Amino acid sequence: MQNAETQDSTIAAIRRDATRRLRAAGRPEAARDADTLLAWVLGRERAALLAHPEAIVPAEAAAAMAVAVERRAAAEPVQYITGERDFWRDTFRVTPAVLIPRPETELLVEKGADALQAILAPHVLDLATGSGCVGLSLLRELPRARLVATDRSPAALEVARGNADRLGVAARAAFVCGDGLTFLRTGPAGVFHLIVANPPYVSRGDLAFLPAEVRDWEPPLALDGGADGLDSYRMWVPPALALLHPGGRLLMEFGYGQWPALSGLLAAMGCDAAMFPDLAGIPRVFQVVRG
Repeated sequence: MQNAETQDSTIAAIRRDATRRLRAAGRPEAARDADTLLAWVLGRERAALLAHPEAIVPAEAAAAMAVAVERRAAAEPVQYITGERDFWRDTFRVTPAVLIPRPETELLVEKGADALQAILAPHVLDLATGSGCVGLSLLRELPRARLVATDRSPAALEVARGNADRLGVAARAAFVCGDGLTFLRTGPAGVFHLIVANPPYVSRGDLAFLPAEVRDWEPPLALDGGADGLDSYRMWVPPALALLHPGGRLLMEFGYGQWPALSGLLAAMGCDAAMFPDLAGIPRVFQVVRG
């Protein structure tokens, strides 16, 4: 009996059982999720799990793993279970109050940092900051930059403030609670060198068809972009340009398949917009330069 119990509590056995449970629950990346959760529970890197499959998992950790697997089986995102998400060069704290950062959103950081390299002490505005991943990553890239980050969710701003503290950039960041449009209408004109935003852009009719991990867990405020998904662009682009220095840049992310309609909308606003695709070749970010 002791040998059987020992076998059941090895890393290999727990990985195998967790993968089986998650696969049965319909989770598409069951094996990867099982490894991520076990590495988190044990406080180890995934490579250590693979290198020592015969190692015994302590009873307390095994119990915590069982709880984590049940949460994931119910479609709760792994990132909300572990409370963290890697983005750009850092690990960010995330909770259900904020959208989980996606790899494609790193394009905002890449293009934003490139645009500001020649400016000694740039001022950046991050609209709908969520976890703060975009704006705070820019502060990490640009040691003399300063950031104003807005969000209409007080809980999201608390997450962003905590991330600023953990990353050591809080002294260069200010957080404003409120709708982005309100700030754009009342903020100081002509003071920002860069405005970045990953706004809500899912069309309202598509919300019900999102994967359960997104639809049932991520904050609706960060997803609902109105009837056609373009509400934020209609409301934010004109006043955002007024807050930029001449030559300043507005960078905004948008969703799959939206570029034809969005480019037409921007053209109707008199904006000469450039488009940048993500690593998959999908149109993802546009840039408008204030004349």
